[in-house]
Amino acid sequence: MRNLSVTTFIHILFSVAIIILIATFTLFHYWDKDRQKIAEFKRYQLISLTFLSNLKLYPSQEELNKLYEELHVEPLPPVKAEEIKQKIMKEGETIFSGGSQQLGRVRVFSIDGERYIYVQRMSYNLLLKDAVPKNFFFEIAVTLGIILIVLLLLLYFAVLKKLYPLKKLHWQIQRFARGDMNVEITYEHDDEIGKIAKSFDDAIKHINQLSRSKNLFMRNLMHELKTPITKGRIIVEMMDDESTKKVLIRAFERMNELISELAEIERVTTQSFEPDFEYTMLSEIVKESRELLMSEGNCIHTEVEEMALTTDKKLMVLVLKNLIDNGMKYGKDKCVLVRTRNGLIEVVSKGDPLEHPLSYYTEPFSQAEKRSSGFGLGLYIVDSILEKIGYRLAYKHEEGMNIFILLPEK
Repeated sequence: MRNLSVTTFIHILFSVAIIILIATFTLFHYWDKDRQKIAEFKRYQLISLTFLSNLKLYPSQEELNKLYEELHVEPLPPVKAEEIKQKIMKEGETIFSGGSQQLGRVRVFSIDGERYIYVQRMSYNLLLKDAVPKNFFFEIAVTLGIILIVLLLLLYFAVLKKLYPLKKLHWQIQRFARGDMNVEITYEHDDEIGKIAKSFDDAIKHINQLSRSKNLFMRNLMHELKTPITKGRIIVEMMDDESTKKVLIRAFERMNELISELAEIERVTTQSFEPDFEYTMLSEIVKESRELLMSEGNCIHTEVEEMALTTDKKLMVLVLKNLIDNGMKYGKDKCVLVRTRNGLIEVVSKGDPLEHPLSYYTEPFSQAEKRSSGFGLGLYIVDSILEKIGYRLAYKHEEGMNIFILLPEK
């Protein structure tokens, strides 16, 4: 029941209610039918005893008429009586028989939905029509049942109509979750659903405003940083001291890398971002990752089996570049091994095991206490990209080696 949607629960609730109502009236029908049979039998038994006991006293016509009125029966004219007797002989159905040869006999026949009572006692041969008023109790009950079922159905459709805005709200929220930042949550009524829709609409507008502010801030920040970096590079190129010049150039390159990483974070983490999947070879990705590091003499080893991947090549290059860069920065021997094992890509470096769970390092700007450089964005970028291209990052420490593994999502 916990996982049932509100609409499904209402379907089940009203279906059960209608089934119970129909079952109740079906049972009532059989009960009323049996009740009518019992009541009918008692009535004809009373008629039988009353007529047989009164006829032995040779009542007058006036007394017979009074008896007819009390028992709700009508005497038939001779012609009509003869016609009914012929029908009784051909198609009459006996539904009651009472009395005896000594006292007389009373039989009740059914013809064309009418009941006829035939009384035989001494010289009396009476054919009477049962004129008891018809009981409409069952018809009234059935009519009430139909009215109740119709009311339930009307209530059912009214509830579904009332819940339709909730389904519409769900569709609109799903569009927003898929990255449609321009979705507008519409609401027509000021009921509970309308208030929820208004709250979501206000939240989306606030989120969009924050997103625009963040994007504007990031663009301004990167623009303002690039200007002094460019001027610094120009000045450094004029220096004569090659050793100092080399250090400063590397510092400015690192600043440029940081700006590029910030831009990539902004791009990848947006809801509307969609990776550009293509067919590529792993060796090409590893080669471009090494080139992206822009440093000669890097201690990078590879044990890669050639394998084809369907992925966003540019993003996968960035993932490997950041993992290799982390391994060289924080590894004990500043060397990194990129290898494939059991069809999985692994980046291995020598070092102590991580002090915190991997989730700590995939948060932006998080660092272990021993880190001496960097801003803690590498693994955050890696984790964000892998989530977009259908991978996840795993970690293990074996024989003094830190091993980061790229696991494809199933």
